[in-house]
Amino acid sequence: MKIAIAQLNPIIGDLKHNATEILAAAEIAAKQGTRLLLTPELSLCGYPPRDLLLYPGFVELMLAELENLAAKLPKKIAVLVGIVDPNPQAGEMGQKPLFNSIAFLENGQIKQIFHKRLLPTYDVFDEDRYFEPGRESNTFILGENGQEIRVGVTICEDLWNDEEFWGKRSYEQNPLQDLVVAGVDLIVNLSASPYSVSKQKLREAMLGHAARRYQKAIIYTNQVGANDDLIFDGSSVAFNQVGELVLRAVSFAKDLQIIEWDYEKKDLLSATITPAQESEEEEIWSALVMGVRDYAAKCGFRQVVIGLSGGIDSALVAAIAVAAMGVKNVLGVLMPSPYSSEHSLADAQALVNNLGIESQKLPIGEIMKTYDRTLEPLFAGSEFGVAEENIQSRIRGNLLMAIANKFGHLLLSTGNKSEIAVGYCTLYGDMSGGLAAIADVPKTRVYSLCRWLNRSREVIPENIINKPPSAELKPDQLDQDSLPPYHILDDILYRIIHKHESSAQISAAGHNREIVAKVMKLVARAEFKRRQAPPGLKITDRAFGTGWRMPIASQWLNPRS
Repeated sequence: MKIAIAQLNPIIGDLKHNATEILAAAEIAAKQGTRLLLTPELSLCGYPPRDLLLYPGFVELMLAELENLAAKLPKKIAVLVGIVDPNPQAGEMGQKPLFNSIAFLENGQIKQIFHKRLLPTYDVFDEDRYFEPGRESNTFILGENGQEIRVGVTICEDLWNDEEFWGKRSYEQNPLQDLVVAGVDLIVNLSASPYSVSKQKLREAMLGHAARRYQKAIIYTNQVGANDDLIFDGSSVAFNQVGELVLRAVSFAKDLQIIEWDYEKKDLLSATITPAQESEEEEIWSALVMGVRDYAAKCGFRQVVIGLSGGIDSALVAAIAVAAMGVKNVLGVLMPSPYSSEHSLADAQALVNNLGIESQKLPIGEIMKTYDRTLEPLFAGSEFGVAEENIQSRIRGNLLMAIANKFGHLLLSTGNKSEIAVGYCTLYGDMSGGLAAIADVPKTRVYSLCRWLNRSREVIPENIINKPPSAELKPDQLDQDSLPPYHILDDILYRIIHKHESSAQISAAGHNREIVAKVMKLVARAEFKRRQAPPGLKITDRAFGTGWRMPIASQWLNPRS
């Protein structure tokens, strides 16, 4: 029996488009003699639909589109489609109105509907807000030429609760174990599992362990594409019953893969195994390029604009934009002030030449003088400080937003995770934009990405990589005037943000107590800025996005003393 994996990139809420994509995959698979087609979690509406699920009309249209799809599918292929299904017992004993479900379509009919059993509520997930958990194991019988197999259906998180692999259970039920008791031959998992660095290695280790433990073959089908801040890498895989990898789809692109089930062996046969990406830098680059491309396309933007300072962050964002949008669709804007060094202007121009993008130069010196004259009566007698420095950034932000508004471009902001964490960024200035492309990329990783990008030819001018980082908002300014060296800062931030360590724990790891206290205070004080930042592409397991739920008015990290 041939089983196909449709690794799809749905558009959230575009039910007809998504149904068309499923139908196209089914038609291709059917021509190759496929008996069963797997699609990702919520493949008909896209994941995550979030509060679109609060609109009854949205759910009704989805179910109508499901019936249309079932009627159009080729007759000899069965298809599993991710949907939302109304809960007939909604309101009773506090039950939620919907299920996160999989519909089994065959011969023009919706034959069965299976419900997700484990609903995650950590990080970016908030499924308990909308869904009631399923209570029963999900199985169906699939036949071909007088032979049958029993297939067990799981949905994303249903796989992530094996106490033997994790050392604990996060939920009371283990759907995998229940399916084995039910006597299934094959387990399939339909997922929308967001990307983070090296997560695929963890997935494959978990799936291989589960296949070995239960002696059941497993096929894992994952969504691909980017939706808002979340990136989905695809990377669908299959393991045979002894835990060997027998299929791996491509990463960060749509794919359709076919694998065969051997009735006699009761196992999957080897199929295409796409090589894994060679480094974390290659992974992150692919994720960010797809993230920018999808965000722009799904929001209706064809061109982007970026402020180019001659620094490494804007250089990396410009390179990502070219890869995502094409060289003709990227505009770089140089906005020198009296404090901009000649080498920064030269470096920005060298980047423009390397990338081949269009550029414009808009000096801001005269605009700064106008601000100074306007504010002089109020600022008289005070010293030049952060307020005046930030005006430069806000002038640049206004110019970039004017260009974006005038020509319908998407403005990409260029701040990195280290700066956003400690507030070394200006609201309504360099934080302006529709998407923060590297908001989850620490400064040290920015450098490693640029070096990786230059591995075969110079993309990022070497002087940009080698010079000390500076905002150039006053004479001879360097980032290290205000911040610890980035290799120290990033380690402290990792311990605060990802490991949730206390100041005592971080100091015990070898960091200066005063520096740790300063960084913690900066992180806490910058929360109001992060709340107003544009959405940022998520590439780590702890990003400043939908999964970050810190209070603004708090004295925990920043006590009054």
